[in-house]
Amino acid sequence: MNNFLSRVIFLAVLTAGASAQDQKPLPPHDMSNMPGMAMPNGDNTSAPEGENAGAAQSMTLMDQTSMDHRHMDMGPHMKMTALRCPKPGDADRAAKVAETARQVADKYTDYHTALNDGFKIFLPEVPQKQYHFTNYKYAAEAAFGFNPEHPTSLLYEKQDGGYKLVGVMYTAPKRLREDDLDQRIPLSIAQWHEHVNFCAPPPSMNQDEKRVGLLGPNAKFGLRGSIATEAACDAAGGKFHPVIFNWMVHLYPMEKTPDAIWSAERGHDQGHTD
Repeated sequence: MNNFLSRVIFLAVLTAGASAQDQKPLPPHDMSNMPGMAMPNGDNTSAPEGENAGAAQSMTLMDQTSMDHRHMDMGPHMKMTALRCPKPGDADRAAKVAETARQVADKYTDYHTALNDGFKIFLPEVPQKQYHFTNYKYAAEAAFGFNPEHPTSLLYEKQDGGYKLVGVMYTAPKRLREDDLDQRIPLSIAQWHEHVNFCAPPPSMNQDEKRVGLLGPNAKFGLRGSIATEAACDAAGGKFHPVIFNWMVHLYPMEKTPDAIWSAERGHDQGHTD
């Protein structure tokens, strides 16, 4: 996937939230694996390089839904974990993750510290509500285990010529089952999400055609597109990916209540679906 298409997909991600609720849901698909933000093929655990780098991280800017106030219709291009009934110990386990994330946030309040520790800003030149500072070493670690001290990304908002830290993002390989995700963070508290049913535009399209196909008001391709099945994608000459990128979960450890800390709506309120 070339840089142009990667960036167009990224822009589609920023606006996908507005259209997601207007689309009808499809049944969830089976998933396999992806470390950090790698592209849809294989278990590559290294940081994306070259042309794939932009596409690989573009999906970090997608967020999640929930039950009750946290239960939104995400349409056919996002799969959410179901909120489970609480089990004994779930609240304590989630609180420990949130406290560790809060300590991480305290360390990286100054974004320069994050940069010095190996976090890299994704597309700083593109206006965003939240900027993902990603550590690709931590992304690779997350493919093999969960360390709440090592979030894949730190979430910042632009403020006064700098950046204000507002949250963190953890990732998990897409091969994991929901029971495995529950072992990382209780699914009675948090909802992970992943991006599904992605139809890439045909390579025969020129750049303008791809842009319209991904971003236009009648988009057919990508995360805003009307195409959500392999058969329809094949018929349109595209390349279908049942799942792209990894499981992701955002949390906002500086908030005061569990609902706010584990909010699955916050990204949608910002007009995108990281």
